[in-house]
Amino acid sequence: MNDTSIDTTVPPSGPGCVECEAAGSWWFHLRRCAECGHIGCCDDSLSRHARQHAAETGHPVMQSFEPGENWFYSFRTRQVFDGPTMVEPTSHPADQGVPGPVGRVPDDWVRQLNHAHAR
Repeated sequence: MNDTSIDTTVPPSGPGCVECEAAGSWWFHLRRCAECGHIGCCDDSLSRHARQHAAETGHPVMQSFEPGENWFYSFRTRQVFDGPTMVEPTSHPADQGVPGPVGRVPDDWVRQLNHAHAR
């Protein structure tokens, strides 16, 4: 896929979801905006900040920000695709844990995610 909304030179905004960090919350998996580098939590997370970022900014393409994953996803086309190599770092630190960050994940995190997605 050739998408002009991918900028390989923009670094990620940090090691975790910007909005979850600000709220003192936690996430399941992380996604990186391929246009501006914003890190948001995935659709399986409680708050779905990556999707919210795409809707608010018009930046439709996200890349997984998980270690060992390099796939992209377009909210516009709803397709997963291979894309270019992004500037480092291409994932959160491996010792950060999933879900994360360590120290903020509640003991009942599975129940919380299941409850949130049952609605």
